[in-house]
Amino acid sequence: MFLSFRPNKGIAVLIMAVTVTVIIICCGIVNPVKATEIHTIQDGVKLPIIMYHSLLKESARQGDYIISPDIFEKDLKYLEANGYTTIVMQDLINYVNKDIPLPVKPVMLTFDDGYYNNYYYAFPIVKKHRAKIVISPIGYYTDLFTGSDPNHPNYSYCTWDQINEMKRSGLVEIQNHTYNLHSSSGTRLGAKKLKNESTADYVDLLRTDLSKMQQKMKEQTGYIPTTFVYPFGAVSKDSMPVIKSLGFQASLTCRKKINYITKNPNCLYCLGRFLRPAGSSSKNFFSKIDVK
Repeated sequence: MFLSFRPNKGIAVLIMAVTVTVIIICCGIVNPVKATEIHTIQDGVKLPIIMYHSLLKESARQGDYIISPDIFEKDLKYLEANGYTTIVMQDLINYVNKDIPLPVKPVMLTFDDGYYNNYYYAFPIVKKHRAKIVISPIGYYTDLFTGSDPNHPNYSYCTWDQINEMKRSGLVEIQNHTYNLHSSSGTRLGAKKLKNESTADYVDLLRTDLSKMQQKMKEQTGYIPTTFVYPFGAVSKDSMPVIKSLGFQASLTCRKKINYITKNPNCLYCLGRFLRPAGSSSKNFFSKIDVK
């Protein structure tokens, strides 16, 4: 004889609501709710990732993508005071694949594009506080400024020598931000597939560019990046098989969300980040993303 179980209407409605909510959040149909609310339906280690770009002292230049070195240092002090420990992508990969524990309150600080001012301003601050950061340079500009006109905080990009110096410190991890797909001025936005582009053409373009950056990194630093950082956070579904086939174990986007790191390797793809703009104190910025 078979026993049947028929949940009451209230339980059924609750189960359906939770299921729909999880699907919506995981698939990115809408922006996720506050981290404090997500925490009740997601398991794993809570990880906020902060996205920086450029550091400059001139207030007239500061805005969404440029903050002052002083604000960056205040961010580090705020995180230190609130018990956070900075980590890099390899720490996440080791946690997922090798069961190496993460600190109690991990946080990741990332710098996109590889501007020279990351080396000139951010690197000394990082060394002072013994913090860790992730820098994702654009290969084309690294090559360009290695060859000529380096060392201008307002517009130069890091050279390969500077990247190697930061990497040797053990405090700076370098990841792949494409060799030359970081553009929003033409028809393509970053590494995103064009509307009428065939999958085969797109895959070939992406594979060629990312492979070139991987090879450049190996030749210039002896290191092969483990993570692909999407320019502008522009993600195409056809990119996932490519980055996995090239050996990337993780990827970063620009989607605003708190991440929850589990022992499932797939949780490392399309991690979200919070852009750090000027005009907000460390306390106000981090409080808004539930980092306190």
